[in-house]
Amino acid sequence: MGRRAIGELPVFDFLIIITLGSVTGADIADPDIDHLPTAVAIAGIGVLQRITASWKIKNRSFGRLITFEPVIVIKDGKFLQKNLKSIRFTIDNVLQMLREKDVFDPGEVDMAVVEASGSLSVLKKEQKLTPAFEDLELRKASPSLSFPLIVEGTVYPSVLDHTGLSEQWLDDQLTVLNIHSTEEVFFASVNEKGELHVSRNTEVSIKDPGLFH
Repeated sequence: MGRRAIGELPVFDFLIIITLGSVTGADIADPDIDHLPTAVAIAGIGVLQRITASWKIKNRSFGRLITFEPVIVIKDGKFLQKNLKSIRFTIDNVLQMLREKDVFDPGEVDMAVVEASGSLSVLKKEQKLTPAFEDLELRKASPSLSFPLIVEGTVYPSVLDHTGLSEQWLDDQLTVLNIHSTEEVFFASVNEKGELHVSRNTEVSIKDPGLFH
């Protein structure tokens, strides 16, 4: 199911709840059986949970062993394909979570991290961290939306039509980036200003520093 189904619960606590439900459900399904073993099992599971929770607090390494590690999925505006696959997230999953953070263009992201709970933490690029417009007495410009143009090598012609761009324009932009085929592109987006942001397949130029609890 992946970590998205776990929500905000720690992994071990989620498994405890599932186990308790299974044990209790089996007992309810057959009321003629002796309930004492079920009661003992429930008590034992409760004790195990308390002991595990205590160990997790006292021993950081043990805590990391029974929980998910945070995973970087975007670095410097580029999707990290290998990391996405390791947590079974799709580009669409991340794009939706970015929109929930009021980020409509992955190119604005310095780093995005999928936390152990399945939520997304986003650090915008420094130039995008602007002060309040009213503080500077500036006029606020309209935000520029970004549209997925290439996803895993597949070009969306409807996006080109919507933005008034052509396939020749796209070929020229990719050529400038030394990309000779859309098959080399893992994800590419274009905003309303005609700015293209590209994540190559198996991006090797971006160093994933890794994260720990």
